[in-house]
Amino acid sequence: MVKVRDLGLGFNSDEIVLFKYCSGSCHRARSNYDLTLGSLLRQQLIAPGPQERVVSHPCCRPTRYEAVSFMDVENTWQTVEKLSAAECSCIG
Repeated sequence: MVKVRDLGLGFNSDEIVLFKYCSGSCHRARSNYDLTLGSLLRQQLIAPGPQERVVSHPCCRPTRYEAVSFMDVENTWQTVEKLSAAECSCIG
């Protein structure tokens, strides 16, 4: 549960909404790509550039979202599409 103004989207509202998010480990979902990339990085056979961050495992991300509606301080209903996670899965 978070205040709408704390979402960082610029809405002026003191309402509290349910923000659902994804978390967790995806190491069991590692593919041959992930295993190979991890091995090549450990052996330093490939190296990311100075501004790159290479991740050799899938991450838990939303695969479906829900909209969230609330009333702002001017008594106007606002709806933010694709704000809250409805389903999560290992992506990558």
